[in-house]
Amino acid sequence: MAVQNKKLNLKDKYQYLTRDMGWEPTYQKKEDIFPHEDFEGIKITDWSQWEDPFRLTMDSYWKYQAEKEKKLYAIFDAFAQNNGHQNISDARYVNALKLFLGGVSPLEHGAFQGYAKAGRQFSGTGARVACQMQSIDELRHSQTQQHAMSHYNKHFNGLHDAAHMHDRVWFLSVPKSFFDDARTAGPFEFLTAISFSFEYVLTNLLFVPFMSGAAYNGDMATVTFGFSAQSDEARHMTLGLEVIKFILEQHEDNVPIVQRWIDKWFWRGFRLLSLVSMMMDYMLPNKVMSWAEAWEVYYEQNGGALFKDLERYGIRPPKYQDVANDAKHHLSHQLWTTFYQYSHATNFHTWVPEKEEMDWMSEKYPDTFDKYYRPRYEFLAKEAAAGRRFYNNTLPQLCQVCQVPNLFTEMGAPTKLSHRQLVHEGERYHFCSEACCDIFKHEPEKYVQAWLPVHQIYQGNCEGADVETVVQKYYHINIGEDNFEYLGSPDHKRWMSIKGEKPADENQDAA
Repeated sequence: MAVQNKKLNLKDKYQYLTRDMGWEPTYQKKEDIFPHEDFEGIKITDWSQWEDPFRLTMDSYWKYQAEKEKKLYAIFDAFAQNNGHQNISDARYVNALKLFLGGVSPLEHGAFQGYAKAGRQFSGTGARVACQMQSIDELRHSQTQQHAMSHYNKHFNGLHDAAHMHDRVWFLSVPKSFFDDARTAGPFEFLTAISFSFEYVLTNLLFVPFMSGAAYNGDMATVTFGFSAQSDEARHMTLGLEVIKFILEQHEDNVPIVQRWIDKWFWRGFRLLSLVSMMMDYMLPNKVMSWAEAWEVYYEQNGGALFKDLERYGIRPPKYQDVANDAKHHLSHQLWTTFYQYSHATNFHTWVPEKEEMDWMSEKYPDTFDKYYRPRYEFLAKEAAAGRRFYNNTLPQLCQVCQVPNLFTEMGAPTKLSHRQLVHEGERYHFCSEACCDIFKHEPEKYVQAWLPVHQIYQGNCEGADVETVVQKYYHINIGEDNFEYLGSPDHKRWMSIKGEKPADENQDAA
């Protein structure tokens, strides 16, 4: 009697898809085929122990993603056809989109390149397939984010040249240097940096507040993108946890290497997310939660539970998390004060918070805002009212590692500037913190090559010797249109005309 073949279940099907692609080479050495697999010091004893909880096969992956794409672009089209930009809370919200489009969307493309490269470096076929799928996910995210925000480019300034700005604008060197650092690391460090430290530990601090902020402010195109990406992010976070546990379980010698990477990439991610803190507390007209509240929920509580779980592998919490926990009370205010001074060199507007906003921040930051930051804004508002709106025409000292200006203060001393320096091979280098200084000390040969925008401007490598020329010619930012104060700006006037209101300064313009 003929025996009917048993239908494969999903687990067996995935096993055949991935494991059966892993063959032993015969005429080439394995270390020559995968030269990056062991140079970091990571020891893998058995690739078959790699587990992929979702076990997506490529045919089901394409089908699943195609269904999401069809729904997503239908909503994008409806948003554009119905002039969805008219439903946002205020044009000030668009400044958050400018920051996101220039600072985050290119990182998705960097992640696409990084995962494609990392997947090629692993002899384990399960890891290769996981990296391949995440690479495609990241490319999709980059494209859908740009499509979601492209509608706003027709109506508001500062969104016209995001890719160019990402490569050149001074504050966008912070996210750019983060991914340049990760992509030039080895494959296991890349996965620790992006899959674990960023995707699993820190990504909620970026996507949850931003997508919630979009919903609170009427931006349904961005909300829809967020929902579409969420299922991908769930897989990415699962991969991040699997990556770290797999490496730690393979060999005890991996533990100190991974711990050093966690210390480094937690801090680098924290510095990158400082831009998000400013967006949450200042750029959203309708606010979701404060940066301090988001940090407590998504890092202190969630991250605390995670690292407690990893204790059994010998992993402790990141070295400088106490500094980050203390900084939650100050971070956004220090960033916004800095960008207020340098708005003539950005593609977005800044403003002094109104009384209602400052009262909200007093409530959210009861121990710090009224004491340290409200007096600053009251002084800046008084100066602006007297026709002396403050702009800083000197360029700031940048940190050699994270490339953020040295604007932060010492833990427990909010009036003392945090600054470290050291001499390496006859050159003096400056840092924003002890953590960045430690990162430099471990691999100085990497960070001495950093392309620091301020240094390059002063050396005359940015098409001009003064800020105005650099901003216009090198950054492609239209001074006075894309930046400066929000009130009275072209974006503000356009928003008032959309709402059918007469611009407040129309008579002055006519005069």
